[in-house]
Amino acid sequence: MIHSEESVAAELDRVRQLRPAESAPPVLAAFTVDVAEGSPEAYAQRVRHVLSTALHLACTAEFDDEDLPADEFPDWFTAVSARDGETHQEFARGGRTAYMNRSGGTPWSLQTWIYRFDPDEDSRGWEFWDVVPVGPQQVRVWVDSWGESFFGSLDLLWLLYTAGAAHVEGPEIHKASTWASEARGR
Repeated sequence: MIHSEESVAAELDRVRQLRPAESAPPVLAAFTVDVAEGSPEAYAQRVRHVLSTALHLACTAEFDDEDLPADEFPDWFTAVSARDGETHQEFARGGRTAYMNRSGGTPWSLQTWIYRFDPDEDSRGWEFWDVVPVGPQQVRVWVDSWGESFFGSLDLLWLLYTAGAAHVEGPEIHKASTWASEARGR
């Protein structure tokens, strides 16, 4: 997916506030997340905080620098993305383990993860659309994947798991009207 400065700025706006249903593309991809601990609202807030920070950097930072500033990321995300992954937040520790079990890969370093948000980088195959609580311990994370059902999303899964997911299903492609009906039900 090709990102532009304008599309990243629009994505940042969607992280910060709900967009009108008519602004959605015809289809969106959804990830259904079982939240391990805490409320779905607290989980959604953690996801939005990390994405807001990353997208703000994408709009303001020079990605030519070796290390990008990471001071604004929440401590739990910085800690879980460190080599040893030591954090006092059980939700992040459990999510790190769940991510490694699902992906079969290694944890993401913070700088590698941040660099996925470089507007000139085309390996991030999604743009955030919304996160909606859909049950007592479940949320649905909606992204624009340009209608593709298969796209690079390990970076997104890293965030979803380390923010406190016990399990993540998806992506599944749905008409935007499905998102709109869930978003209205908040």
